[in-house]
Amino acid sequence: MLGSEAITVGLLHPGSMGAAFGAQLLGQSARVLWCTDGRSSRSRARAEDAGLEGVESLERLVTSADVLLSLCPPAAAVDVAQQVAACGFDGRLYIEANAITPRRVQEVAEHLPGTVVIDGAVVGSPPTGDKQPTLYLSGSPAGCSQATALFAGSDVKTHVLDDKVGTASALKLSYSSYQKASRVLAALAYGLADANGVADELVKIAGKRGGSYLTETSYIPKTASRAWRWGPELDDAAALLRQVGLPDDLMEAASRVLQRWSDARDHKLTVAEALSLLHVDHHHERHGEP
Repeated sequence: MLGSEAITVGLLHPGSMGAAFGAQLLGQSARVLWCTDGRSSRSRARAEDAGLEGVESLERLVTSADVLLSLCPPAAAVDVAQQVAACGFDGRLYIEANAITPRRVQEVAEHLPGTVVIDGAVVGSPPTGDKQPTLYLSGSPAGCSQATALFAGSDVKTHVLDDKVGTASALKLSYSSYQKASRVLAALAYGLADANGVADELVKIAGKRGGSYLTETSYIPKTASRAWRWGPELDDAAALLRQVGLPDDLMEAASRVLQRWSDARDHKLTVAEALSLLHVDHHHERHGEP
């Protein structure tokens, strides 16, 4: 059985979550590789800060790794699996940890027929400081045990759901459909109040009810900077709703709102700057629409 000691993990790719997971694996005595080819200077800085080992090609990463951990933008998950398959990854462990539909996780598994593919879903913030996200797992019991062993003793807590590939992703999208759409709704509600000069009163009202996102105005620019990732995630949540016969209108609408923040990727904005990007006139002006 694979543990963390003397295990080489290939990380796809070192975003904020991926780099933090890589650092946790290093703390468990694993060797962690990432592919430098085509990555941005921001990705390189994150990987270097985390202490990860760069290799020049995906093929070298794939052939060197015992385990591959896919934490990439959700829209790219299946394409990444195809690229891995083309490099000959076979017979080892592939942890598909992106927020995608169960059907797309199964597509990933179909592209890697000789590999143990585990469905993973991260709930929580990147494991930095005192943050301890949970990595939910489903699929082959032996594969889930191997994945659990990799993170034993780290700040990534694992929880095995069942032996079905897709269960972890269904849980993640069920949670995201509420959590992320609620953040979008809170931003719109605050923007509406702000445009009418009653934003402070809105926050006071929200403060009378525990746990309301309306009180967390500082999260509005954070939502804007993450919209490029959240939009595709809510598109997958909409697809899953359709699949089970539930209305998808709310998720599709939330995704369209997030698209208005497409220019805010990884930017540090003020609340006012984030709200300005949502206004119809500003959006049309930026995108050349009449």
